[in-house]
Amino acid sequence: MNFPAAMKRSISRAYANLLKCHQPLPLIGVSFRHFSKDEHPVMPPCDFEPEKYESYPYEHIQELRKERIAPSLYTIYKKPLLLHQGHKQWLFDSEGRRYLDLFAGIVTVSVGHCHPKITEAAHKQFGLLCHTSNIFLNPPIHEYAEKLTNLLPGKLKVVYFTNSGSEANDLALQMARVYTGNCDLISLRGGYHGASPLTLSLTAVASYKPGITLSTNCHTTMCPDVFRGVWGGSHCRDSPVQTIRKCSCSPGSCEAKDQYVDQFKETLSTCVGQRLAAFIAEPIQGVGGAVQYPKGFLKEVYELVRERGGLCIADEVQTGFGRTGSHFWGFQTHDVVPDIVTMAKGIGNGFPMGAVITTQEIAKPFAKFLHFNTFGGNPVACVVGSAVLDIIEEEGLQKNCEVIGTQMLLEFAKLRDMFEIVGDVRGKGLMIGIEMVKDKESRKPLPAEEMNLIWEDCKDMGVLFGKGGIYGQTFRIKPPMCITTEDVTFAADVFQRALTRHMERSQK
Repeated sequence: MNFPAAMKRSISRAYANLLKCHQPLPLIGVSFRHFSKDEHPVMPPCDFEPEKYESYPYEHIQELRKERIAPSLYTIYKKPLLLHQGHKQWLFDSEGRRYLDLFAGIVTVSVGHCHPKITEAAHKQFGLLCHTSNIFLNPPIHEYAEKLTNLLPGKLKVVYFTNSGSEANDLALQMARVYTGNCDLISLRGGYHGASPLTLSLTAVASYKPGITLSTNCHTTMCPDVFRGVWGGSHCRDSPVQTIRKCSCSPGSCEAKDQYVDQFKETLSTCVGQRLAAFIAEPIQGVGGAVQYPKGFLKEVYELVRERGGLCIADEVQTGFGRTGSHFWGFQTHDVVPDIVTMAKGIGNGFPMGAVITTQEIAKPFAKFLHFNTFGGNPVACVVGSAVLDIIEEEGLQKNCEVIGTQMLLEFAKLRDMFEIVGDVRGKGLMIGIEMVKDKESRKPLPAEEMNLIWEDCKDMGVLFGKGGIYGQTFRIKPPMCITTEDVTFAADVFQRALTRHMERSQK
């Protein structure tokens, strides 16, 4: 196979680095596919035929977007896609073109676009009772509350229903302040927790910050990122793929974890009062670029928070509902039990809903004043949520996340070892990040214009990736959980072809 000279040098450097690692990635059966200049990878077949698009012309949609839709609601790609219909892991645009959706409506379509069981449940409930508000009793909210809380461990059995993840996190943080009587809150840098004034204060990604005064007593601490951070090595992560950084840890210990815990202790010693309200963290960072922490980090931090009188909040908005594969909830992969769990996105497969689950002890003080949510626990939302849980179990989607997610991680790790600009591949289940760099030695982020060219190429070949990371340097893969092994091969082929094109452009 004839690779360009620069690519051959890249492969040689990657293999040399692998030989230095204590725990190299197994490369049994590796085969790099080569495509001619104008050849595209072949998309897997799909027996679904979309309906004919009959709404406004594309140009009129663009005019309306510019004149009537808030400018803060940006679009992506040079020519934004006008999406018309969805089916399982596929999206169709207004011209009938098909795309493999690897971003799932920003990690929201959990069981597949337009799942017939969800459509049927919603249609039936719309015909029975669309809305009453939760000041009345209705069967769906109580049936769903029992089914959902049965999936949580221990005393996590009290649920508040909301309409989004921002609402859920905002409510959880207020609840922690009321219960503890304390004010200080801590989050990790790179974390995203919502768009309300309180959650934005704990969101630590600069592009989301409006530059105005938000909530007070909100603090961030160093993100324990074992690829880009100060410390990290080749044994740190709970993932089939480790970093290619050298690891100096002795068996049974993680120096990176200890160093990041020390940083958290420093935050406690310098930024907050003697008493703490809460610490909130995603089990794997979503917007931050699928960042994983060293094994054992969250467990030690939870202990430190509780010593200060604070509550531990697990933000499961992106990691929940089986997406990490090995467990139903992301926090379970860290061997911890939070005091409060928040969830949204995949909870409704695209239907706007969220939830906060906590204990009776924490919930009772919050009941001393009126808390009300007009649409929280809406009957239609609850039957949709119930159908999602049924589908995950009946179709074995959590196991699919584990099996297909591992395949995808290993496939993209091959490309990391092939291309100098692929710095890190990480994740668990179908919560995956591919961090792009100028080169592996410096780990400097790949410039935005180069990221966008690769992104556009992938779209043109029929694959939709997300993007994230504090520098926008990470491709995010969080597809509908029904994705197949054929889809993984296609996605990896497309990404390889896009990277090869990028190298060819850079050589000119």
